[in-house]
Amino acid sequence: MTDIMLALQRAFADLRQGRVWLYILIPALFSLLLTIVLAFWALGAVVHYLLGYPPMTWLHAWGVAWLATVLAYLGGWLAILAVAYLGATLLAAVAIMPLMLNYLAAGEYRDVAPMGKDSFVAAAGNSVLASVIFVAAWLLTIPLWLIPGFSLLLPLLLMAWLNRRTFAYDALSMHATDSEWATLRQRHKGPLFMLGLTLALLAHIPLLGLLVPALAALSFVHYGLEALRQERRGALVSGEGERL
Repeated sequence: MTDIMLALQRAFADLRQGRVWLYILIPALFSLLLTIVLAFWALGAVVHYLLGYPPMTWLHAWGVAWLATVLAYLGGWLAILAVAYLGATLLAAVAIMPLMLNYLAAGEYRDVAPMGKDSFVAAAGNSVLASVIFVAAWLLTIPLWLIPGFSLLLPLLLMAWLNRRTFAYDALSMHATDSEWATLRQRHKGPLFMLGLTLALLAHIPLLGLLVPALAALSFVHYGLEALRQERRGALVSGEGERL
């Protein structure tokens, strides 16, 4: 938990810098614009579609059509927000994260040597694959949302997974070797997911949620590079001990 708080603390501290705000605001404005466009052009169609399927049809039959309409609109807004978040996450991962990574690597983490593969194609492919799995999981779990509480829990877990899957790899692909990445992924599996979950919770806060995709990228860069720094220091100390 200390590592997670340190990454978030450093990410929020970076907001004092104008360049970082530029990185943060681009996905946020994209997400806001996409939400507005989808609300005008797709919300009505999604609500109409949902009203034609259970449990909305059941509610109509039971004489509580107003509840069916409320739930349909809720489902429509959840779908729109999920699409907007997904779009902003893709933009942050593919276009913004490399800029953040270069900026931080040249400053706070200049002692962490890049020893990985600087592959834009691999990072973009990872992000696209994560998005496809996210959409498939979102659609497949819709029936479970009828279980009380699951309509709140499932979106959080799916967004947490998306954050971890998308940003953890991208944050380290340029700096970590394949063996270092495998080690860090195994050792930090839980904390990386918890970092993703924390950011998923922040995504549901009005206004702040618009900043979360880019803020997630920034937080995972801090977490990943600091974890790699500590891993290499530990390996260096271990190596020196063996020579002694």
